[in-house]
Amino acid sequence: MAVSDTDSWGSGGEGREPDGIACVLSGFSESSETRALISSLPEVHEDTVTTESATQRFLVIMNRYQEQPHLLDPHLEWMLNMILDLIRSENSPPALVHLSFKFLYIICKVRGYKIFMQLFPHEVADVHPVLDLLSRQDPTDSETWETRYMLLLWLSMTCLIPFDLSRLDGYLESGGGIAAEPTMECILAIAKSYLLVSDSPRDAASVLVSKFMTRPDVKQKHLGDFLDWNLSTISQTSDQSMRDIMVLDGALQSLAKLFKHGKRDDLLQYAPAILQCLEQKRLSESSQARLRKLGVKLIQRLGLTFLKPRLAAWRYQRGSRSLAANLTMSQSATAAEAVTPDMDIQEQEEDYDIPEEVETVIEHLLVGLKDKETIVRWSAAKGIGRVTGRLPKELADEVVGSLLDCFSFQETDNAWHGGCLALAELGRRGLLMPSRLTDVVPLIIKSLTYEEKRGACSVGSNVRDAACYVCWSFARAYEPNELSLYVTQIASALLITAVFDRSVNCRRAASAAFQENVGRQGTFPHGIDILTAADYYAVGNLNNCYLNISVYIAGFQEYTHAMIDHLIAMKINHWDGVIRELATKALHNLTPQAPDYMATTVLPQLLPMAVGLDLHNRHGAIMACAEITHALYKLGLQTNSKPTKKHLKKDTLARLKHYIFSHNITDTVVVLRVFSAVCCLIEKLSLSKMPFKNDQVITDWQGLIDDTLKSLHLYSSGAKDAISALSALCEEYYKTQTGQADSQMQDVLVSQYIEGLESPKTLTRCGAALALGCLPRFMIHGKVKQVSVQLCAHFRPFEISLFIEARRDAIRAIAQVCVTAGVCAHGSPDSILCSENIAKVYGTLLESMNDYTTDSRGDVGAWVREAAMTSLMDVTMLVAAGAPEILSPDLATRMMCCLAQQAAEKIDRYRAHAGNIFLRLLHSTEPAVPHIPHREALLNIFPVLNWNAPSQAFQYITQLLGLPQYQYHTLLGLTVSVGGMTESTVHFSSLSLFDYLRGIQDDQVILAQFGDTLLSIFRDNIRNDRVTVPFLKMLNQMLANSCFEIFTTQEKTLFSFFCGLIQFQGEVRKKVLSQLLMMLCHSFPVIRKTTASHMYEMLLTYDDVINPEVLDDVMTLLSDTNWESDLATVRPHRNQLCDWLGVARPQVVAKVTIGLY
Repeated sequence: MAVSDTDSWGSGGEGREPDGIACVLSGFSESSETRALISSLPEVHEDTVTTESATQRFLVIMNRYQEQPHLLDPHLEWMLNMILDLIRSENSPPALVHLSFKFLYIICKVRGYKIFMQLFPHEVADVHPVLDLLSRQDPTDSETWETRYMLLLWLSMTCLIPFDLSRLDGYLESGGGIAAEPTMECILAIAKSYLLVSDSPRDAASVLVSKFMTRPDVKQKHLGDFLDWNLSTISQTSDQSMRDIMVLDGALQSLAKLFKHGKRDDLLQYAPAILQCLEQKRLSESSQARLRKLGVKLIQRLGLTFLKPRLAAWRYQRGSRSLAANLTMSQSATAAEAVTPDMDIQEQEEDYDIPEEVETVIEHLLVGLKDKETIVRWSAAKGIGRVTGRLPKELADEVVGSLLDCFSFQETDNAWHGGCLALAELGRRGLLMPSRLTDVVPLIIKSLTYEEKRGACSVGSNVRDAACYVCWSFARAYEPNELSLYVTQIASALLITAVFDRSVNCRRAASAAFQENVGRQGTFPHGIDILTAADYYAVGNLNNCYLNISVYIAGFQEYTHAMIDHLIAMKINHWDGVIRELATKALHNLTPQAPDYMATTVLPQLLPMAVGLDLHNRHGAIMACAEITHALYKLGLQTNSKPTKKHLKKDTLARLKHYIFSHNITDTVVVLRVFSAVCCLIEKLSLSKMPFKNDQVITDWQGLIDDTLKSLHLYSSGAKDAISALSALCEEYYKTQTGQADSQMQDVLVSQYIEGLESPKTLTRCGAALALGCLPRFMIHGKVKQVSVQLCAHFRPFEISLFIEARRDAIRAIAQVCVTAGVCAHGSPDSILCSENIAKVYGTLLESMNDYTTDSRGDVGAWVREAAMTSLMDVTMLVAAGAPEILSPDLATRMMCCLAQQAAEKIDRYRAHAGNIFLRLLHSTEPAVPHIPHREALLNIFPVLNWNAPSQAFQYITQLLGLPQYQYHTLLGLTVSVGGMTESTVHFSSLSLFDYLRGIQDDQVILAQFGDTLLSIFRDNIRNDRVTVPFLKMLNQMLANSCFEIFTTQEKTLFSFFCGLIQFQGEVRKKVLSQLLMMLCHSFPVIRKTTASHMYEMLLTYDDVINPEVLDDVMTLLSDTNWESDLATVRPHRNQLCDWLGVARPQVVAKVTIGLY
């Protein structure tokens, strides 16, 4: 939102903002540290490191006060004096001077140059020292631009001395001064030269021009020439090159500031020529936003120059601008001041001709309101307000009329935004008369909901934000009686924006505008009550706005219908699917506030929209029909009436029943997105117990659900909506009066979905699995064994790399079927989970915990493992609660060990999931899970921790290595973490593992047991690269950290690892050398090269491996030989190494080829 230059107005950005001010400072608390930093500059300036450190610290201190710079005001003077003492000192080297100016610039940037520059000393004695120092600067030095910037500001202040500058020239000459050129000429030359540079000193040079050229002695001699030079510079440049753009920027800046600070009488004669030059330049067509902004700024200053400075007598005034002053006045006095007297207006406007150029100025400003950049539109809006304030009433009204043309729907969002900003400026200045409110208010109401779709998104949030600014300014500008006719419209529009706008910026802006109107006008219905629920911070959460705040506000009758109508007209067809869904949920919540209006007005409007061609409109309308119908049903239950008869007419029911299929929605591709909405409608109609039982439409609904399950599973939430619809449809329409399933439909559906599990299409398998999992209990009664067998069949070995999504959904379905069927120790396996089928269920779930399938998407098997862990927890809690005796110790042990393995693995998400389930089962008391191994030890090991953080998780996981039943699986999980690639996971897992190993170093029995487990893992996974590669990395780290130092004196060892095992004496060392030397003649060159490299590093690490007499020869041969050469070249060098190392030369074995004949 635009920010007023006199009033605080603003709101947050698009992202989430803090719910309060993070830090409100009460004063400049770093005063002593700042003083110390400035005092240390002479010591730190010589060293680059200390200089940068001091500068960064000073930046950190100053930046804290960016939003409260006034807190620095009491300290600015002593900071400036300390730094100027360093600058003025003759002993200060150039580096210290530049560093001092850099500190000055940091202060100036935070406090603002307009305030800070006033503190510079500006006596006669300061002019030439500053001028001399500035003349010695190099304008091309990019490292010292802060020095030049601050010197130009200082020189600007010295130009305010009230003496003719020529008097300084005489003083210098008589005193032996070195200035050969007059002071005035020197300053002018410096100003011109710095207007043409490409860095920030250009901005300071424009300030210098505004102070210097407005001096009485300078403007007589040089003002005309300077303006000629400026216009010549503008005419000779273009905006095609960066150099010309910088030159234009400096020239336009200097003119804008000059016309801002100069006297009208001095500049009026030059204004027409400058305006003509700007028209010829066509800055409004420039591609540079900054040049267009400066052009608009300069044109408005020219317009103010053409018009006499005066305060419009006809302007609307609302008493004092101060609330405190208004409160001290009587009501009658305030009302009297509110009416602007018409007397003497004619006399004040007599003999006042408006120059023709003013029309040109206004035209340029109106064009600027439509610019594509906000900074240009904002400058043009302020210009409209300033210029209009000096026009007669009739001409000002014509400006307002031209301004309203910006609100045509043929205009872009830029024009609407600029128009809103201009209206706010006019209203704030009292230049928008109450008679114009009839035309203005409807446009502002439209602006509050303005949104234009552009491609996959929309534009218009800036328009709505600016419209809130207009409402905020109107609250301050007009008396309550002037706005009384529009209170309901404005209040409703602001609340709709505050609650339903997609942008948090606009919601908060509308809330602030509503609050301002409540406080200033006092006529907004239920204003105080609404503000307590919809304040600036409450509207920050979108879900809260739609689902809670809207319900509260709709409780006031003045806003109910307006909010509902807005949702129907603009939100259920919104381009953002999230907004559409929230809008339909909001309609559900608002239905109890106006049930008759929903049933008789809203639903008939929605039904035609639900069969339209627009995808978004259709999707939202169907969802809205579903939510409203269900809300009416629940409302009827509360009132003990039949909602279908009380609220819904017969024709409405009939259209809800049949319209979905009367328009062939399955014949078009675009309606795939609508399938989920239709499924939602089916679910809500089923939950609302619509009287459609045994109707043909139920068969149609079933077919649509089946199509959705096959089509949308991977692309939207269609499958989730479809299974909810299927469950509701079964509950309502497939159950007999006795509570049992319709046997025909039961056989058809179960057979259909079981057959779908064998489909060659992944989506069909997924849909079938999900459908079986969501069937109600009466639908799977007598079919549990058949269903579970087919779901478990998804894990046949030949399909292990296929249908990963289907396996995931099948695992979920197994648990859902078990939970739905229930548990009984001696029940029938066809109807319930019992002792006969529990082993099969747990076996499938535990087997799926070892699914490590990978494809181009990565470790997709993790989806199955995650689903298996969740399913294990659900089934285990069910069994523990209903029949704990059927859960055998073996199953409980396998389950906890598999969870421990997953809790030790490398992927944070799945490690956390496994860890949380592990602890939930461990700590569960109602029901308690039986047969958990080492329960007491586990309770002592694990506190509450963040499983996602490797730094916290692994230090507890490694303690499971001390529990025999968990050691194998925990170490298997740790293997892929310690030997993985993620730095944080590798670091913390290996650190925890080595800490554990150091703790058992002195216990040879436990260490040997650990070694046996390690060897078992290697043997079990010797052909599994997922385990063996990280296993070798982990083992290498163990050996490097001397984790098995206790075994290094024994001839026999447990390991068959190469380079790390060389430290073991005896036969092991000979076998290692033999294997390494054979690999030096491997058929792959890269293996030969890598082996030689590792052997070289090995011999550097373990220098006792070979005879010291041949060590140098061996090292030289390993490093100098090109091991990537052909085998005939490499083999002699390898054989030489065999001789030196005392290892028998490997013999080449000829390959034997067996012929067919």
